Amino acid sequence: MSLLRALRLCLVARPRRCPRRGLGPGSDLPFSVMHLPLPPTPIRLHPSPPPPSLPLRGPALEGPLLLQSPEPWHSFHAGRWLSSSASSKELLMKLRRKTGYAFVNCKKALEACGGDLKKAESWLHKQAQKEGWSKAAKLHGRKTKEGLIGLLQEGNTTVLVEVNCETDFVSRNLKFQQLVQQVALGTMLHCQSLKDQLSSYSKGFLNSSELSELPAGPETEGFLKDQLALAIGKLGENMSLKRAAWVKVPAGFFVGSYVHGAMHSPSLHNLVLGKYGALVVCETSEQRADLEDLGRRLGQHVVGMAPLSVGSLDDEPGGEAETKMLSQPYLLDPSITLGQYVEPHGVSVVDFVRFECGEGEEAAEAE
Repeated sequence: MSLLRALRLCLVARPRRCPRRGLGPGSDLPFSVMHLPLPPTPIRLHPSPPPPSLPLRGPALEGPLLLQSPEPWHSFHAGRWLSSSASSKELLMKLRRKTGYAFVNCKKALEACGGDLKKAESWLHKQAQKEGWSKAAKLHGRKTKEGLIGLLQEGNTTVLVEVNCETDFVSRNLKFQQLVQQVALGTMLHCQSLKDQLSSYSKGFLNSSELSELPAGPETEGFLKDQLALAIGKLGENMSLKRAAWVKVPAGFFVGSYVHGAMHSPSLHNLVLGKYGALVVCETSEQRADLEDLGRRLGQHVVGMAPLSVGSLDDEPGGEAETKMLSQPYLLDPSITLGQYVEPHGVSVVDFVRFECGEGEEAAEAE
């Protein structure tokens, strides 16, 4: 009898409010039920007739409360497509791998687009572009002394580009290097689109604003300025598309090239990256196998000696301060001039382009 009395006392004890999910406003639970271990999921309460052996007394309750698990979690979020299903997780992983954006942003994109992968990818790029432009505006004015020179050569066309950032750390990031590649490809497509009849070589330059307005390429939406904004949004540093140069040559010419501290990446195709770059335009009466090596040595000289003009083979040899290329001491053999090195090869040097990453920033600061 004492056990039965104890059970009755517990059941008729003063009720307390229960804030647990699954109970409507003002629902009461007996003290004894409040101390029962609660399941990890929300509960729903259903009254049922009391057992005949335990009549209830005290506060009005129609019967003991039965615990029942509700519907799965995702049924409480009508309109949200994303559940714990394997297909949804697979879409999320696929979008993450394809775009490189954070899982949180990929999930938002899929939810906003109803699980459509293509629409979600486009949504992500648009959002990132907006955020990138906002971040670019905030970072505008911060110095960009670091970065990379990119060299790209296809057929008779060669381009040299410079893209700047704030730190050398970011310049080693693959996303930044992919931006340099996009700028080089955009410049290459621009140069190839120019319908000119080449009787001699042609050379051109693009400044920062001209580069920004170039299309990003056949497989990429928007312009190079849009790709710049995306990169700023992802990497969080100020960046700039500084300049580009291109050279096209007909038969009877070749372009020697050199990039100092060259870096090659399998994912960047035939793009070469470094801190210094040079193109040397040469005229030759015959195409030989050694011209590539000769062109590389001429490019090395231009990077190391920084000439200001080509000069002539008839010019007097100069010293270390000489600025005419052919009159300078040859970088790899200072006992002779560059003109004396080139002449036996039957090659005429007619022009060159030299890029040094970050050059001119000191002068701009002084102004």
